[in-house]
Amino acid sequence: MSDASLIDELPGELLMWILIVSELLVFGAGLVAFMSVRLTDPVGFAEAQSHLYRTGAALNTAVLVTSGYLAAQALHWRRAAQRAAARIALIGASALGVVFLFIKGTEYAGKAAQGITFETHPFFMFYYLLTGFHAAHVLAGTAILLLVAWRDDPRNVEAGAQFWHMVDLVWIMLFPVIYLLG
Repeated sequence: MSDASLIDELPGELLMWILIVSELLVFGAGLVAFMSVRLTDPVGFAEAQSHLYRTGAALNTAVLVTSGYLAAQALHWRRAAQRAAARIALIGASALGVVFLFIKGTEYAGKAAQGITFETHPFFMFYYLLTGFHAAHVLAGTAILLLVAWRDDPRNVEAGAQFWHMVDLVWIMLFPVIYLLG
């Protein structure tokens, strides 16, 4: 029998896990509120949802999953003392974060051109709040990945990858609920 607790066996830093769990709880609460309000107007939500760019959102899903793979590979390579490969993977993951933001920005611009705002329908209030808050996390994550590419101690790379995987996980929750559920 081991004297190690579950907390001791968690990979990475405890404070990063606390941040990740708190962020997941915030996004989870937002999704619960979204689904609760959706129950009051399923037809209106479905009509509003029809204005979304699902292909772009699906592309963004592939972009983030690929960037998560690169972040995981970066950690693997850094632990194997392959610093150059790890740095390239981190920069690649960060660049894919920028691609995500570009696609999301294009989607927001399209909504603005159609006159769709927070006030158009409650669906769009949640859409902008949830995807905008996520986009802020993507922006922070791209900066974190670049920072850990520069300061590439294995513990830093692990913490950056942890944060980036949380960003990926949140999108994996947002994408089907906002874009696909009818």
